Amino acid sequence: MAYSDDHSMRRSLRREIAGTIGLLTDEHDFRAMRCYRSFTFHDHAVYLRQVESLLKTRARQGNHTTVALFDPVEYADFCAERGLDPDLPATRSRFTAELATTGPALPYEGQPLADLVPALVDEAVRQATWEYASTLLARLGSCALCGEDIGHAAFTRASALLLRILDAAPPGDRHLVCSVTGTPEALVAVLSADRAADGTTRLDEAEALEFTTVLALGLATRSPGGLVMRTSAPDTPDRVCGWRIRAGALEPLTAAEVFDAYCTDAQSGDLVPPESDVDYCVPPDLGEEGPAPGHRH
Repeated sequence: MAYSDDHSMRRSLRREIAGTIGLLTDEHDFRAMRCYRSFTFHDHAVYLRQVESLLKTRARQGNHTTVALFDPVEYADFCAERGLDPDLPATRSRFTAELATTGPALPYEGQPLADLVPALVDEAVRQATWEYASTLLARLGSCALCGEDIGHAAFTRASALLLRILDAAPPGDRHLVCSVTGTPEALVAVLSADRAADGTTRLDEAEALEFTTVLALGLATRSPGGLVMRTSAPDTPDRVCGWRIRAGALEPLTAAEVFDAYCTDAQSGDLVPPESDVDYCVPPDLGEEGPAPGHRH
């Protein structure tokens, strides 16, 4: 009887333990890991099926699992920095445990792996974009005239602008895209802002942080770029409007300019047929804004 009780309690405790799986999402990364003899998989498709089967089994048992993006290059660096043998399952487990808090990771909620993999890759791109933009902002230093931290001031200003845009937008769910092209690498951030039944706006905090950081970088460096917002509401055409980033400020686009931007392929420059049930509009008035921080002093 005591053994049965102990076994039952241990089984209950196992359900309390959260697990993390490091996922090799593409064939290239999978081949890189095959250089380790302790990594026994030989086929990426079979590997993915086994991972999905394990995820489903853990879910049926009531266990929570986080899926993290496993990068072989980062893994090798991790092992080298700590003097660990990379050809040990225990070392991979240690690296994976850290990924749960530091790397791109998503909770497994029963979704097919075919849906989880691209979402995980998107999360990795979003995190890399935020880290890169944050680094560039931090390097801007302080204003030579007033001593103000240029990056911090730009982030504060970008946050205020985003709130004003969302407050001034027509009712509905908003999808925003911010692009900055004048930095060493072009950056793009996306933000979904859904209107709840009580009228409040729901934002993903990580998305909002990345979006604000990219916008702040465009403002602080006076890089060319743009911000486009699409609003969707029941029984009405979608409304699309936008601003260009120019000289460290947001400048409203005309309806014709928004139409041209949406109906031109960004890669080839070819014309794209306009969507039906979409209105291309002048953006809402954001009101007056004080002088931009940093470079405008």
